[in-house]
Amino acid sequence: MEDKTTEIFRNAPVPKAVISNIIPSIISMIMVLLYNLADTFFIGQTKDAYMVAAVSVATPAFLFFMAVGMLFGIGGTSLISRMLGEGNEKKAKKTSAFCFWTGLAIGVVSMTLIWIFVEPICLAIGASGDTIGYATQYLAIVSGGIPFLILSNTFSNIIRAEGNAKIAMAGMVFGNMMNIVLDPILILGLHWNVAGAAVATTVSNVISALFYICHLLSKRSLLSIRPTDYGVRGGIATGVFAIGIPASLNSILLSASNILVNNLMAGYGDMALAGLGVAMKVNMIVVMLLIGLGTGIQPLLGYCYGAGNGKRYLSVLKFSLCLAFGMSAVMTVICYLGAGPLVTAFLDNADAYVFGMSFARIYILSGPILGILFVFINAIQSTGAALPALILSVSRQGILYLPILFAFHKLLHTAQTLALAQPVTDYLATGLAAVLFFFTYRKYIRRFVKKD
Repeated sequence: MEDKTTEIFRNAPVPKAVISNIIPSIISMIMVLLYNLADTFFIGQTKDAYMVAAVSVATPAFLFFMAVGMLFGIGGTSLISRMLGEGNEKKAKKTSAFCFWTGLAIGVVSMTLIWIFVEPICLAIGASGDTIGYATQYLAIVSGGIPFLILSNTFSNIIRAEGNAKIAMAGMVFGNMMNIVLDPILILGLHWNVAGAAVATTVSNVISALFYICHLLSKRSLLSIRPTDYGVRGGIATGVFAIGIPASLNSILLSASNILVNNLMAGYGDMALAGLGVAMKVNMIVVMLLIGLGTGIQPLLGYCYGAGNGKRYLSVLKFSLCLAFGMSAVMTVICYLGAGPLVTAFLDNADAYVFGMSFARIYILSGPILGILFVFINAIQSTGAALPALILSVSRQGILYLPILFAFHKLLHTAQTLALAQPVTDYLATGLAAVLFFFTYRKYIRRFVKKD
C-alpha cells in the first residue's frame, strides 16, 4: 500500500510529481470556487441585491469554520507527510484519528452555539436592517452542516498526504457538484431563495464528509479514524497545532478582516456591500487556483523533507515557483479583461454593478504575485517551521492588512481605497514570505542539501 501511494513522492521526475499532485488539488479548488460562486450567482438571479448582500455578510462566519478544518487539514498534512517520509506509519494513523475526532467535537459545539446566537452574530458581522432577516436565515441553516464542513475541509487536505490526491479531489467534486445542481432547483425552482442556497451548501458538505469517511474506513487508505487510534501524545497534538494554528489563523484573520471591511463598506451603502461581495468572488477565481497549486505541492515537499532529500525538495520548489508565476500572469489577464461579464453575471442593480466592477479590477492587481506567495507559504509549512508560519499567517490579514486598511479609510475616504488595501498588503506579504523562507531554508533545509 505504501509503495503504491507514495511512489510518486519518492521517484517520479519532478515535473511529473508536481503536476500529478497539483492537478487534483487545482480541480478541487475549482470545485470550491464554483461552489462559492453558485450561491451568489443563483441568488443574484432573484434580482434582489439585498439577498446578495446578506449572503456576502454571512460568508465570513462560514469562512471561520472552514479555517477550523484548515487547522486540522494543513497541520495534519504537514505532520503526516513528514511521518510517512520517515516511515512512521503508526504515528500517521494516530494523527489522522486525532484530526477527525477533535475536529468533529469542535464542529458539534460550534453548530450549537450558532443556533443559539445566530441573530447577534449576524448583527456583529455587518448585517443591516434590510439584510438581517436573510442573513440569519442563511447562517442558521448552514450552521447545521458545520461538523461536516470541518471534516470535509480537514480530509480534503490530509488524504493528499498519503498520496491519494485523486481521492481528495473526488470528495470535493462530488460534494460541490451537488451544491451546483441543488442551487437552481432550490433557489429558483422552489423559490426558497436564501434558504435554498443554505440547504444546498449544507447537503454538499455532508456528502463530501461521508465520501472521505468511507475512504478512510476502507483498506485503500494508510490512515485511520478509528477511536482506538486516537492519540495526542508523542508530538501529535503539538505537531498538528504548530502548523495548523498558523495556517488557520490566516483564514480566521481573513474572516475577521472581511467582517471589518464589510462594516466599513456598509458606510457607503448596501449596494457597495453587494459590489464588494461580488468582487471578492471574482477575485477568488485567481486565488483558489493558486491556492490549489500551493496546497498541491505541500505533501510532496513534506515527504521530501521527512525523507531528508534536500536536493529533490529544492527541485520541486524551483519548478513550482516558475509554474506559479506563469499561472498567476495568465489568470490575472483573464480576470482583468473579463471583470465586466463576471460582475454582470452576479449583479443586476446598476449601482451595485459600478461598485463591483471597480472593486474587481482593484482586487486583481495582486494576481501576478499570489502564486509565489502561496508556494512560499506551503513550502514553509511543509518543514514544520512553526514560528515563520505563524509570523506569515498573522501578517497577511492582520499585522500588515489592518493598519493599511484603517490608514486608507481615514486618509482617503473612498470605497475604492478600502478595496485597494488588499493588493497593497499582498505585495508586502509576498516579500515577507520570501524573507521568511530564506531563514527557514538556512535552519531546516540547508543541512539536507549539504548531505546530498
